[in-house]
Formats: sequence, structure tokens, C-alpha cells
Amino acid sequence: MTTLNTKLKINKPKIRVGRGIGSGKGKTSGRGVKGQKSRSGVAIKSFEGGQMPLYRRLPKRGFNPISKNEIAILNLQKIQSFIDKKNIKPSDILNSQLLKKLKLINKNSKKLKILGTGEIKEKINIEADLVSKSALKKLEKIGGSIQLKK
Repeated sequence: MTTLNTKLKINKPKIRVGRGIGSGKGKTSGRGVKGQKSRSGVAIKSFEGGQMPLYRRLPKRGFNPISKNEIAILNLQKIQSFIDKKNIKPSDILNSQLLKKLKLINKNSKKLKILGTGEIKEKINIEADLVSKSALKKLEKIGGSIQLKK
């Protein structure tokens, strides 16, 4: 059986610094004497006491190439939704210039790739740089055509 006195204190009282010599945290409040660290509002960011800091110990990572190939991807279900919303007509030749003009793909994209997620009901002519096998199969099934730019 434990008594109240032997139990570890759960709520430790906050140490009030700078309250007289008898408290053990008086005068300089445990900060030593003078110097930058004894002043208020000072934190030496990422300084590890002269040890090589972590941000310099770790290697640099990543690289952003200047000539990145921005490829706009377009799924068949997205094309079908554009047709349903009357954004594009099935009679048009669907190419990246048309899509950029209608702001359906990003203007910075260099190439257009057609992917095969979803179904397409309309017969449509597409001019793209790249196409997935499933998209090609689905387009041929409904009688649409796709021209690949080289």
C-alpha cells in the first residue's frame, strides 16, 4: 500500500526564477553571467555549439531542370465530360492548341497525352503526342481516330 507522501508528484509547481538567493534560481535566474544567451529574446537558430549543424551534415537533394517536359494528360472520361458540357464539339479535331485556347489544359504544357480511364461515347478525331494502349483501343472501338505527332 502506498501512502500519499511516497507517490511521485504529478503536478510539479512552476519554478519562479529571479525570486531571491534562497530559491536557488535568484539573481541571474540560472542563466549564468552576461553574454548573448543571458539576455531575453535570444535563440541561436540551428547553432549546435560548434558541432557541424544538421542542415550542413545532410546532403543537398533535388534538382529542377530548366527544360522540363510538361505533359498535359487527358482521360477519355474527361473528354466525354467536355463534350457533354458543350465545351468541345465532336466534329472538331481535338488538339493541344484547341484545348489551350479553351483553357482546358495548362498553357505551359508542351505535349498532350491521352489516357484510357472512363468511357467515350462520341466519335472524335484527336491529334496528340502520346496515347496509352487502352485509350487507343477504346477510340478505335467507337470509330474515332487519333493522329500521333512525331
